[in-house]
Amino acid sequence: MKKLLLFLISTLTLFSAEYLTNKSCRECHPDIYDEFRTSWHAKGYFNDTLHKKVADKIPVYDCGRCHMPAATNLKELEAGKTRPNPIRQEQKDAVSCFYCHQIAYVKEAHKFNEIVPARQAAGYKPSLYGSLENPDDNDKHASVKSPIYRKYACLGCHGHKRNGHDVMVFEAMKPGQGSEKCIECHMPDEPGPPEKMNKRARNRHHSHHFYGIHDAAMRKKAVKLVIEPKKDEIDVTIENRMGHPLVIHPARMKYLKLQVVRDGKVIWQNFKKEPCEDRQGCFTVDFEDGDGKPVGIPYFAKKRGFVNNLEAKKSKTLRYRVPTLQKNDRIIAQMEVILAKPSCAAAAGITDETLTKPLEMVKVEKVVE
Repeated sequence: MKKLLLFLISTLTLFSAEYLTNKSCRECHPDIYDEFRTSWHAKGYFNDTLHKKVADKIPVYDCGRCHMPAATNLKELEAGKTRPNPIRQEQKDAVSCFYCHQIAYVKEAHKFNEIVPARQAAGYKPSLYGSLENPDDNDKHASVKSPIYRKYACLGCHGHKRNGHDVMVFEAMKPGQGSEKCIECHMPDEPGPPEKMNKRARNRHHSHHFYGIHDAAMRKKAVKLVIEPKKDEIDVTIENRMGHPLVIHPARMKYLKLQVVRDGKVIWQNFKKEPCEDRQGCFTVDFEDGDGKPVGIPYFAKKRGFVNNLEAKKSKTLRYRVPTLQKNDRIIAQMEVILAKPSCAAAAGITDETLTKPLEMVKVEKVVE
């Protein structure tokens, strides 16, 4: 009787646990776990240089609700009463599997969208949401298919955010926009079962690599460039093929690099040193303080400064005056991205070249006939 009582107590304790770690998901979902742990959703304050450098420059951990949403002391972090602590696993898990799969609803709001997690009855194992037909339960959690989950899953963090001065610092999704297209693009169906037991013989699952700017193939698909040379002009049409603006992350800069090459030498380029010398070809969102001085970390911004962006599924044609083109001149156009633009890198003290050096998105060439 005593052993039975101890078993029941331990079982109830397990089922009423508040948090399941990312690693605990590996037991049943090893392939998805391996995908997730290499993704940027698995990176946060403790393993992402850009994020940590910026976060350490502000007095409160204002990034927590999206970069550390499972933290049980989120209010204290956001109020500046404490800082991220590596001893707490729910903080180290970054964008936690358990947290994301508990999203029941997302309420759209002015400053940032509010994520409403599912309520769990004390003493029962949690219910985790997904999009599989007839999902299977297991000893750790119940499984629920929810069309609401699929519609709102990304909207909480990838919607928008305003800082304390009511300045929009991040905007990926417009009001009323759902997550279906986000999932279609960034979590495509890939071969392989979603879980190890695979009782229903499923052979596909949603990728948890969360493909994005860090993936070369995704960068290449994001933009299309078309070159149209004339006598002493070049038109370059930039098409944003993504379902969100060309620039979302406030630290990033995307820009056009356009060159005319003659006899193996660059005879003209659209900028000399810095990409934003060419204002029309430099896509970024900059911020300023109350006196109009540049601000590298948007937490402190009191207004927006220079803004050049391209909305979802839109095109823009840029025209450049160039030296008179000759036969066999090569025109090279490429879009590049810097993950930590100069103003952000300087303000946060970032020297890591993987963040400050440009990455190629797409490159096209045309020979003058």
